[in-house]
Amino acid sequence: MANNNNILKYASLGFQFFVGLGLFMYLGKKADDFLKFSMPLCIWIFPLLFITASIIKLIIETGKHKK
Repeated sequence: MANNNNILKYASLGFQFFVGLGLFMYLGKKADDFLKFSMPLCIWIFPLLFITASIIKLIIETGKHKK
């Protein structure tokens, strides 16, 4: 039973990651269109910030010691 909980936990983390990545790419595209940059700057920066924040959050959450 504990194995199923782990599978669901990591599957939901993966789903959240891909949805968040897609959302930040969409927001980056909209920001580039709004700000009229000559090159797509926000569509690169927004997802990069999301990935960095996700990795930091994952490290913090998995590094907690349960007592």
